[in-house]
Amino acid sequence: MDSIVVQGGQALKGSIPIAGAKNACLTLMPATLLSEEPLTLTNAPRLSDIRTMTLLLQSLGAEVSSLAEGGVLAMSSHDINNHTADYDIVRKMRASILVLGPMLARDGHAIVSLPGGCAIGARPVDLHLKALEALGAELDLREGYVHAKATGGRLKGGRYAFPIVSVGATENALLAAVLAKGTSVLENVAREPEIVDLAQCLRAMGAHIEGEGTDTLTIEGVDRLHGATHPVVTDRIELGTYMLAPLIAGGEVTLQGGRRGLLEAFCERIEAAGAEVTEGPEGLTVRRANGPMRAVDVETAPFPGFPTDLQAQMMAMLCTAEGTSVLDEKIFENRFMHAPELTRMGAKIDVHGGTATVTGVDRLRGAPVMATDLRASVSLILAGLAAEGETKVSRVYHLDRGYEHVVRKLSGVGAKIERVKDDV
Repeated sequence: MDSIVVQGGQALKGSIPIAGAKNACLTLMPATLLSEEPLTLTNAPRLSDIRTMTLLLQSLGAEVSSLAEGGVLAMSSHDINNHTADYDIVRKMRASILVLGPMLARDGHAIVSLPGGCAIGARPVDLHLKALEALGAELDLREGYVHAKATGGRLKGGRYAFPIVSVGATENALLAAVLAKGTSVLENVAREPEIVDLAQCLRAMGAHIEGEGTDTLTIEGVDRLHGATHPVVTDRIELGTYMLAPLIAGGEVTLQGGRRGLLEAFCERIEAAGAEVTEGPEGLTVRRANGPMRAVDVETAPFPGFPTDLQAQMMAMLCTAEGTSVLDEKIFENRFMHAPELTRMGAKIDVHGGTATVTGVDRLRGAPVMATDLRASVSLILAGLAAEGETKVSRVYHLDRGYEHVVRKLSGVGAKIERVKDDV
């Protein structure tokens, strides 16, 4: 098992290239199932979840080639010879359910395992199914699989209002509606940049879509889609993570490909804490505006609010900010597991339920700490940049699901960081 070792106290200077968004790429890849012509994605991230989706598409008969060291995915689905997405692959990743809508739309039938063998009500796979039913799908749940058919062989336009906002269900319904006969209206949809990116890709393939980025999508179904080449949108969580690095360690860093519009609420909070964020042709440049960072309150919310996936990293920055900050986690329960590890480094954090109170300290001290999840692992690395001495972060396998080349990217701007093999 690997660990990452950080020597703190180095101010950062230079540029960090920001990868394409994992969550966008996992949504775009199933779009290849909608057309017989090739779909090419550029700016693809090099992550284990992308490899899992590749295997799933290949199992259905799609051709997927990884080019430019994984940065380009060339896909073709001229022959879908298998309409069953098998449990052995689907269980590894929830995004696998996104092959259901495209297969149903193109060929009128599909059999897809429930992701992770989950009960239908736990994390709302049921919303995916209800939206597809509104488009004329007949669904039968048996032995952990969704058996889906389109009445008369083709989905029909329909109207569906999501009872709660769901990114995945919005994506599945949109993927299905583009080939449905007639007009579909989806209400109370997710507005994330990843949804906008999917709509733009589908439009490049010939789909008729209006309203992405708002809470209502209107889709005029077409008979067929053609091929396209599409760049995957910048990963806004990776962007926000590395924007915090110079605020924690000092210095100035440019995030290549970054756009303020991806993270407006986050930018407002870090500016209130004393950051200077400048948007230029290359991307976003971030540094401390004047003197130390200041305390600021944060409340997580669905997009366009402050992302829950940046809460842990923000907490790491606030550990050495002047004053007392309050972080309210409104999205996920039990999302402060990184707090005890930061405390081991000298941070003053008091957690009560979904609220964490952080009182800034003069400095953090390096310590052996353990990553509990993806975002926690990177927050501990960030804290290590500011700490005196050496911080060793163990269990960094979490990191590989969401961040490519962390060591390379941070050492490229002057951090003293390395990945080491632990003695077994």
